[in-house]
Amino acid sequence: MFTLQDYLHPKRYPGGIPEVDKENTMPTGKVKFYDQEKGFGFIQSDEGNEVFLHASALPEGAVVKAGARVEFGVAEGKRGAQALSVRVIESASVKQFSRMPAEDMAVIVEDLLKVLDRVGGDLRRGRYPDNAYSAKVATMLRRVADEFDA
Repeated sequence: MFTLQDYLHPKRYPGGIPEVDKENTMPTGKVKFYDQEKGFGFIQSDEGNEVFLHASALPEGAVVKAGARVEFGVAEGKRGAQALSVRVIESASVKQFSRMPAEDMAVIVEDLLKVLDRVGGDLRRGRYPDNAYSAKVATMLRRVADEFDA
């Protein structure tokens, strides 16, 4: 019986352990829509492409909901890209439980609007904010977007 150490022994790979081929990794994305009764839906890939998802591409007994993070293979079908061998990375319900309470989010959005109003005023006067302030605004926008995207 082989152990992991036997498998990774230097004689087996004299040039060292092979690197993971980053070019051939499976794409990831979020389930945009999935109808359990009809057995199909769509995935929005991280690259921005929409991919058809059929129930036959899911593992046995998997339940997929909108917002679930998935890893999948892609094949070109008659009507465009189609997902193959889908693997659920993170279910949608896990993210929804980690959402910030709506009352707290309302305060953050109101503060963000004030910041964006200031930036808008500067832009109307022909000035972009300095790099440090721009980075803070961008970070705030991403965090708020992540909360809404859950």
